[in-house]
Amino acid sequence: MNIGIIIGSHRKDSQSAKVGRFLSTLLTTQFGADTWTRDLGADPLPLWDEEIWSDGPQWEPLKLLSAQLTQSDGLIVVAPEWHGMAPAAIKNFFLCIGMPELAHKPAVACAVSAGEGGAYVIAELRMSSYKNNRLCWLPEHLIARSVKAICNADTTLNDADLQAAFGMRAHYALTLLLAYAKALKPIREDTQIDHTQFMNGM
Repeated sequence: MNIGIIIGSHRKDSQSAKVGRFLSTLLTTQFGADTWTRDLGADPLPLWDEEIWSDGPQWEPLKLLSAQLTQSDGLIVVAPEWHGMAPAAIKNFFLCIGMPELAHKPAVACAVSAGEGGAYVIAELRMSSYKNNRLCWLPEHLIARSVKAICNADTTLNDADLQAAFGMRAHYALTLLLAYAKALKPIREDTQIDHTQFMNGM
């Protein structure tokens, strides 16, 4: 299985990226999956504009990302909660990427919060990011709360109880992601799916 991880923070060295690295390591070491990561803070996309349809030169780097997404069986989206919202970088990602890269592929939403927040990001991603691209959000999601105390490479910085709880929940969510990825593959290969007649969701 090939799983892409999108880091939706604007910060170049973010807590969200740290969580993404933890999830990537979990996938490779405990599930044997292949992973790749696009960190939108360290390697941002241009802001969407109409030239995306006319293949403007600023969109050349998008071709590699599009190819990676097309080859992926599933996706993890890690995004912090800023002012009760998902950051602009991850919203811009969903403006720039559509079908066939994401259609009928399972995804786990993972919010990040320095405190006890994160729920608004999950709600926002579920509400407004899948309509036209047909991404399939799993009914399971993750929230990395008190994020400074978990997922640190230096394990002495982690709160043992918080790390154990997040690790167990993450393992469960990733188990489901891989199961959904396997189950949805025949759907993506079904020739009855017609994205030309109804390009946009209702």
